[in-house]
Amino acid sequence: MNHDPATLLALFDREMREHARPDGPGVRVERTGDVVRQVGTADDWNGVVWSAPDLGPARADAVIAAQVARYAALGHDVFEWKLYGHDRPAGLADRLLAAGFEPEEPETLLVAPVGELSAEVALPAGVRLRTVRDADDVELMARAHERAFGSDWSRLRHQVLARLAEDPDGFVGVLAMAGDEPVSSARMELYRGTGFAGLWGGGTVEQWRGKGIYRALVAFRARIAAERGYRFLQVDASEMSRPILQRLGFLALSTTTPFVHHSH
Repeated sequence: MNHDPATLLALFDREMREHARPDGPGVRVERTGDVVRQVGTADDWNGVVWSAPDLGPARADAVIAAQVARYAALGHDVFEWKLYGHDRPAGLADRLLAAGFEPEEPETLLVAPVGELSAEVALPAGVRLRTVRDADDVELMARAHERAFGSDWSRLRHQVLARLAEDPDGFVGVLAMAGDEPVSSARMELYRGTGFAGLWGGGTVEQWRGKGIYRALVAFRARIAAERGYRFLQVDASEMSRPILQRLGFLALSTTTPFVHHSH
């Protein structure tokens, strides 16, 4: 398999975007000629994941308006257009802005062949990793996340509990524990039929940062992905985690920016 960035990006676009699968129980993927979008409840992730490479300026505004109308008809106050740096037409970001979308922080799309990553888990003294088994563990994940990021985890709690209950084989939750205290948590989504697994989370509480826990969480999940036959790991990386992941062997393929539309 050729692992140059252009080949990997084409594979990612085809498997993970154009032929996207629902990312959890109770959600569905809708396809038109111009876009692929996911639709669920208000607690699920709702948004556009792919737009046609031949989407031209003449058609783009009408396609954007159609998505706004579709989610409004479904009663959703918020949805996202997940825009990638290589998406067409050029200027699509400006058209989304003009239609009332608000951009969040851009992230870097990183992909690594699982077989080329180290699966060696090196942890600071007193810290151990374990997988998430039940609702009590999900609460520990939430505590770690909220302490690490300072943000509310209620929507993610709903999604993780649903995955654990209804699709446990498509999801791996991991906790880093120092004694009885969760100091980091992370998730891995296993996208069946694609060869890709996605890494999410990995925020560590402040006093435990810089000790290798994030790298250990990546290696731990890479080992599980390899055992289950997945070939690639994918991350939407913040500027904080991007250099760490690139040092571990991840390749930067594109950028991705969430454009969020709120109904007013």
